[in-house]
Amino acid sequence: MATPIAAESLLLRPMTEADLPEAYALSQKLSWPHRLEDWQMMLRLSHGVVFEEGGRVIGTAFCCVQGGWSTIGLVIIADEYQGRGLGRQLMNAALALSGDAVATLTATAEGAPLYEKLGFVACGQLVQHHAVLAGDYEAPAHPYVRGLRDDEIDAAVALAETASGFKRDAVLAELLAISERVHVTEAEGELTGLAILRSFGRGMMIGPVIARDPAHAHDLIESLLGYCAGRFVRLDVTLDSGLSPWLSALGLVNVGEPVQMARGRAPAGTVGVKQFGVVTQALG
Repeated sequence: MATPIAAESLLLRPMTEADLPEAYALSQKLSWPHRLEDWQMMLRLSHGVVFEEGGRVIGTAFCCVQGGWSTIGLVIIADEYQGRGLGRQLMNAALALSGDAVATLTATAEGAPLYEKLGFVACGQLVQHHAVLAGDYEAPAHPYVRGLRDDEIDAAVALAETASGFKRDAVLAELLAISERVHVTEAEGELTGLAILRSFGRGMMIGPVIARDPAHAHDLIESLLGYCAGRFVRLDVTLDSGLSPWLSALGLVNVGEPVQMARGRAPAGTVGVKQFGVVTQALG
């Protein structure tokens, strides 16, 4: 239902497919890397809301419920509408869409104060790395890393859920449908690691990255980087993964360290497997 906010011409309402070109244009003005296709995937996976004034989209937010937790992302208010409290109203609408799920998000330093006022608490940190990988890059062979088989999709979903705490069936289905490569590791017939290479933003993205330990996460990433020589590639890894210095040494520049926040108990993986790199900042 559309809700009047502050003036007859200003509406807060559910997002539709028809809103996506204008939403994409808002993100372009902020120099965000998202393609229209990335916005389309978010709407398939999430509930979206927009602020509209006079038929023009001037604000956006998404809430993706993933089991007991939700992820909130792509929260934008057009520059000329800043300072009117619309960001808080967008966030309240996204929180309402979370229902009983614990809301989580990834915040910039600028956005964190608003989220703290809404009850969010820091629970982790990411490091965003990206660049065009060297054209002569060659990954060492890792014989125990292999491609995902069609009969292992259910196992891959279960592994992603175990590592992140989120319910991942819908997200994994989307990622597998658009992936260029999906690499896994196994032990005693069970999957122990997973990493996905796909198109996103300005080029390619590797994520999620799931493994038993940093060494296996390193090798999974390295195996996919072997397909990225001369291409733009991005990874968002956890600060405590220890992978950031290695990625920097490869020439993948550290371009930001956003904060992971939760409005309640933060999601966590099961002991023995961990998510070292996220799907995206908006999806966790």
